[in-house]
Amino acid sequence: MMATRRDTPFREAMRSLLVFDGAMGSLLYERGVFVTQNFEQLNVTRPDIVTKIHEDYVAAGAHVIQTNTFGANAFRLDRHGLGDQVRRYNLAGAKLARAAAGEDVWVGGSIGPTGLVPGVATKAELDLAAATFAEQAAALVDGGADVLVLETFRHLEEIRIALDAARQVAPDTPIIATMAFDPSETVADGSTPEHVATSLRDWGADAIGVNCGDGPQIALTMAERMRVVGLPLCVQPNAGLPRTIDGRLLYMATPEYFDVFARRTIQIGATMIGGCCGTTPEHVRWMAKSSRMLGDRRAAVMRPSAVRATETVPLVEPTPLAERSAFAAKIAAGRFVVSVEVNPAPGLDPSRALEGAKMLLEHGVDIVNVADAPRAMARMSNLAFCSLLLERYGIQPILHVCGRDRNLLGQMAHLLGAHAIGIRNLVIITGDPPKVGDYPEATAVYDLDAIGLLQMASNMNRGVDPAGKPLPGGKTSFLLATGLEPGAADLDREIRRLEKKKAAGAEIVMTQPIFQTDLLENVLGRIAHLGMPVLVGVLPLVSYKNAEFLHNEVPGMQIPEEIRERMRNTPGGEAARNEGVKIAREMLFAVRDRVQGAYLMPPLGRYELALEVLDGLKR
Repeated sequence: MMATRRDTPFREAMRSLLVFDGAMGSLLYERGVFVTQNFEQLNVTRPDIVTKIHEDYVAAGAHVIQTNTFGANAFRLDRHGLGDQVRRYNLAGAKLARAAAGEDVWVGGSIGPTGLVPGVATKAELDLAAATFAEQAAALVDGGADVLVLETFRHLEEIRIALDAARQVAPDTPIIATMAFDPSETVADGSTPEHVATSLRDWGADAIGVNCGDGPQIALTMAERMRVVGLPLCVQPNAGLPRTIDGRLLYMATPEYFDVFARRTIQIGATMIGGCCGTTPEHVRWMAKSSRMLGDRRAAVMRPSAVRATETVPLVEPTPLAERSAFAAKIAAGRFVVSVEVNPAPGLDPSRALEGAKMLLEHGVDIVNVADAPRAMARMSNLAFCSLLLERYGIQPILHVCGRDRNLLGQMAHLLGAHAIGIRNLVIITGDPPKVGDYPEATAVYDLDAIGLLQMASNMNRGVDPAGKPLPGGKTSFLLATGLEPGAADLDREIRRLEKKKAAGAEIVMTQPIFQTDLLENVLGRIAHLGMPVLVGVLPLVSYKNAEFLHNEVPGMQIPEEIRERMRNTPGGEAARNEGVKIAREMLFAVRDRVQGAYLMPPLGRYELALEVLDGLKR
């Protein structure tokens, strides 16, 4: 079963990367609700319009949607003669958001300021503020909120009152405390971002941040200064300052600009990004795209429900593994298998790679795999190259599929096309962002990451398309492989993702290159509970310069110092090539009894190196 929001406590999730929704009030106004109407009352009188906004944000990619309860405290409601409706409107607002969020999106209970000025308000008024904040918080949690979001506060003393009140009635619920800063870069009482951050931490906030204000730029500046404490950081600015155009109040910061803002905010360390006044589902869609491009540290990109069968469409049994392809039959039989990566060179002529694939299979290699524009470089599409392998030589390859270049519809078409021409083996990965390749200005898509792609392909193997409808023509019969980085900087996260990949449908693992047997032994021990066949990645080095580049500049690649020293002490040219082959053989022969296969990546199209590494392996 695909993991849901309830599998991860929110306190843990907000240290990864979460995209919040955008505005509620300005969007209600845009959709025809007049400004004299109390917006929180709509939770009861017009739940349809509130629910539609929540659903639009979920569809746009928000991981967290916030309740329509910002002004649902006694002071603000009393302006409309509704001061006795605090619990009713907050409870209704939380239930609407909870229903729209489903199992895969978190709900933030929105609590805004009362409008009191602490230095002017009486003690009785401040006591009433504490009471109404407590009533709000209790109702929001009762209605299903996963986290309480104190937002757009301008006075430190008032947000302290709100924090204390919320903590008393909801001691186990995480609280995010965000404030709005003036153009002078202080809050209303003159406190600096550094002082605000320290105070909120000392008062017990689980996360801190900036929202509303004059737009993304000042929010970014304030957030950077609030990093003085080690709490998760949440940034949700307005879409700039509003302007009156043709009698309407419009915000001018475009969704594309929020794409730039999101990238910069993630880069300074914020783990929660979203929008406030003037932002729309389109702004959120662009921010979600940015979060995916920069490594979306959340478990999955699209909501699993978007690529999962509905309850009304039964899933059929997938084709038995051994019947999907010759390679799958070998995996099912427990045979040791060897795959070698073969990629066409950039340009129009794939002949060298085609001949290389033919040569490899003639010399005993079980299968070749073809990457999907590796290192974000432009090449002939791997689907076209695989088609040539099938057409000219009858070679059944493994097709890499990554989430970078195709949207959901494109991925669906890609997989259907692959199956139609006879492709039965897939390795599914998220893919390198364009910024690491030759075309950093190219736009990444990432509608689906590896987990979402695996879920989609797995559902297709069970006869269901991404919309939850029966797949016309029956079902696909793909073998589903996925990747693993044993040298990942955060190995715990990498293993958690592998667990989610298996839950989404992954059947075998193909690792990135490994140069340390002890590293592989550690990883194999930690993933043994998954019971997944593993093909260990092997890359023969060709020079000391090559070793240094891989170790220092390729994420997830670790080459021990003693290996690099061996390459440094070896003369260049043929001697270095031979030493690289020797190192690769030593590693592979040492672990061959612990894995089900080898995945070789010969550098620069030198396929003969793969055969030298493999010489005598199966004997």
